[in-house]
Amino acid sequence: MKILIIEDEIALRNSIREYLEGQGYICETAGDFQEAIHKVHDYEYDCIVADINLPKGNGLDIIRALKRMQSHAGIIIISAKDALEDKLAGLQLGADDYLTKPFHLSELNARIHALLRRKNFNGNTSITFNEITITPASQTVEVNHQPLSLTGKEYQLLLYLIANQHRLITKSALAGHLWGDAYDQAGTYDFIYTHIKNLRRKMMEAGGNDYIKTVYGTGYRFG
Repeated sequence: MKILIIEDEIALRNSIREYLEGQGYICETAGDFQEAIHKVHDYEYDCIVADINLPKGNGLDIIRALKRMQSHAGIIIISAKDALEDKLAGLQLGADDYLTKPFHLSELNARIHALLRRKNFNGNTSITFNEITITPASQTVEVNHQPLSLTGKEYQLLLYLIANQHRLITKSALAGHLWGDAYDQAGTYDFIYTHIKNLRRKMMEAGGNDYIKTVYGTGYRFG
């Protein structure tokens, strides 16, 4: 899943990004208000981790912009200890959670996991679709109760498809969510075809059904 980290402290921004990428997330960053506003208008994210106090603007205005756009992204506020009023204002505007600096990166990861479960899977700790069971906490997949060996990208692809089952997912949206903002303008999507083909093959070899339907010239639909 794709996360936008909005934080002006370079060391903290980089440490959050490195840690979350190590957990399998696709991470993009913004260091000030203008860069953040540009990104939330131009790209879609599953979760946004946002500092309230930013150069050139206020993080609360980013939350307002997301709500005007009817964005489905989860929002976690990170802020200093003395910013209680800002945190409360952010929650009232529609943010989902907040953390006070300093915090452990493992706690941020746990909050993101919980938020994505609530947003995409009704709070369940495991996701079941017919013979497929996914456990996000351990990033494991079973088909017919047998473990399925997937690469990191194949796992994220399957999770994204199941989270958006029965919806048309364009190739550009799929590229952006799984490979980052730079890929949504790609002239070729051969890398998507390869991952789709490999995921299909592994699922069917494990005795699963082929739920990935190609919508010619547009993208894919799962279910």
